[in-house]
Amino acid sequence: MPDRRLPAPAGGSLPAVRRREQADPEALVTRARAGDPRALARLVSLVENASGELRQVMKVIAPLAGGARVIGLTGSPGVGKSTVTGALVRSYRAEGLRVGVLAVDPTSPFSGGALLGDRVRMQEHATDDGVFIRSMASRGHLGGLAWATPQALRVLDAAGFDVILIETVGVGQAEVQIAATADTTLVVAAPGMGDSVQAAKAGVLEIADIFVVNKSDRPGAQDAVRDLRTMLAMARYGPADWKPPIVSTVASAGDGIADLADAIGRHESWLAESGERDRRRRARAREEVSAIAVTQLRERLGGLPGGARLEELADRVAVGDIDPYSAADELIGG
Repeated sequence: MPDRRLPAPAGGSLPAVRRREQADPEALVTRARAGDPRALARLVSLVENASGELRQVMKVIAPLAGGARVIGLTGSPGVGKSTVTGALVRSYRAEGLRVGVLAVDPTSPFSGGALLGDRVRMQEHATDDGVFIRSMASRGHLGGLAWATPQALRVLDAAGFDVILIETVGVGQAEVQIAATADTTLVVAAPGMGDSVQAAKAGVLEIADIFVVNKSDRPGAQDAVRDLRTMLAMARYGPADWKPPIVSTVASAGDGIADLADAIGRHESWLAESGERDRRRRARAREEVSAIAVTQLRERLGGLPGGARLEELADRVAVGDIDPYSAADELIGG
């Protein structure tokens, strides 16, 4: 195999490795909005790495975000969420819409990065300039989403994407967080996997805006639809409430995707007419601000001198000199 190392200069020493230049947030955002995928990828990387430049990036994009339709997909592993996501991307691209995909995967214990890599499962869109797909590692974050997902969502929104699809890890009962992030939440199930029963147990019934029974060409598909209808019949809906429809699909063949896109469109119209979209987006912003504040507080308390103070108070709580509530008050109050 050929030696690909750089040849040493006449002086005998290799040149120093050039460090990546500090990002210019305004230039990156301008390039991303013009369709530069490298600029967009750099912005998302700044988010994932919690870069010191992130604050300035967020200031630049704040007035630019808010126009994208945000669709979340959740469900148990193996139901075909990535296939449904890919089929929706194809459908929206046929309408000429720019589509962003944030696929949140489990974290690799070795590299710390995304383990599955959804771009591999959506290769047909890899060369499409109108599609941006990013796999993000959950890094142990509960709720099926990476902690950076709300900020990455804001970046894609400001970059001018019309539709943003968020696909979660698929961890079952913790996936309800997707409802606080998306405008429309799809819960994907498949026949023969007990998803309908699990949905009732996990509280997923409450977060679903649309149920998708994928792989509906398999035996038991109608049983899954019937079970979901039975559970929905037990719920109470007011005259103005949205009642989640159940859409059967075979995403691998594209069957039912037009019906699914139509159901998403009807839900988006209901969101706008009922005022629910604004309420959900305010709730999303509230959660985002809260998460950032808690993270900053943890960082402040985890380092010196806060860390030393925390250790001192922990010792006092452990021996019974002070109760944990009083200790927390002392820690926060300085």
